[in-house]
Amino acid sequence: MVVSATSRPGGGRGSGDPGRPPPPSGGRKGRIIPRLPVRLRRLGLPYLLILPALLLELLVHLIPMLIGIGMSFIKLTQLYIRNWSAAPSAGWSNYHLAVDFNAPVGRALLHSFLVTVAFTLITVALSWFFGMAGAVLMQGEFRGRGVLRALFLVPYALPVYAGVITWSFLLQRDSGLVNHVLVDQLHLFGDKPFWLIGQNSFASIVVVSLWRWWPFAFLVLMAGLQNIPRDLYEASAIDGAGWMRQLRSVTLPMLRPVNQVLVLVLFLWTFNDFNTPYVLFGKTAPQEADLISIHIYQSSFVTWNFGTGSAMSVLLLLFLLLVTAIYLLITSRRRSDA
Repeated sequence: MVVSATSRPGGGRGSGDPGRPPPPSGGRKGRIIPRLPVRLRRLGLPYLLILPALLLELLVHLIPMLIGIGMSFIKLTQLYIRNWSAAPSAGWSNYHLAVDFNAPVGRALLHSFLVTVAFTLITVALSWFFGMAGAVLMQGEFRGRGVLRALFLVPYALPVYAGVITWSFLLQRDSGLVNHVLVDQLHLFGDKPFWLIGQNSFASIVVVSLWRWWPFAFLVLMAGLQNIPRDLYEASAIDGAGWMRQLRSVTLPMLRPVNQVLVLVLFLWTFNDFNTPYVLFGKTAPQEADLISIHIYQSSFVTWNFGTGSAMSVLLLLFLLLVTAIYLLITSRRRSDA
């Protein structure tokens, strides 16, 4: 009797039968392949999430910065603004012109740099002082604390153009509220002074910038104070420490990491601030308030010498990088010694 293929043991279905499951492709290899996409997704997900931020950073900051560095090595004026490739090479002449303090351009840049340094140091110091005073005041329990805290943060929440334009109206000589109060009401001056030109312009830019930045210092320091354990104050009070001793021995040491970051951020923001002097004074700032941001703008967009303006911008970038590196080195050493 002939036995058919379907009646043999183990031979009911051939290897090509569509109803039979395919044989495994190999012991361990068959188990690794399905897990490979999951592993790739797990490793690549963080990079995929930060990819939009990296692209925006590249588009908004890095590419313009590289273009500005390239512009500093060519004589880009209004004659070549439509065709940058036709602009002649300048080499290092734009940098030599900017740092030649015997020439008018170099002397003007040095004057603007010194004015900016003085302005930044005064603004940062006063912003930290008022922010610290307000943060310590808000730690106590009293009626209306929430309303007062909200009022302190109003300058920081306002758009910069709205706030600074309001200050420009207040500081007008003939119709400003400042002269009306100081001269007409309090009679502190014999004649109405100019606040937006001349020697008083430096005080005006300091006051307006202080009004803008101290609420940020207040907000950061208030958040830092809330993280200090109350047990430290109670223990120091038991030991007989007064309010001033607690400030020196408890509050300031505990706020040291916060202050290190806050001072650096305030320094960089204030030194680079363009909106405040531009809105307050316009395209041309008084010589007493000639901050370096406005000076570079004038060198680029008023005199149409974009090559020299770009060289000044690169020098400013190098200066801020140097100051930041030295500051971080000093603070990191102090932290390690502590």
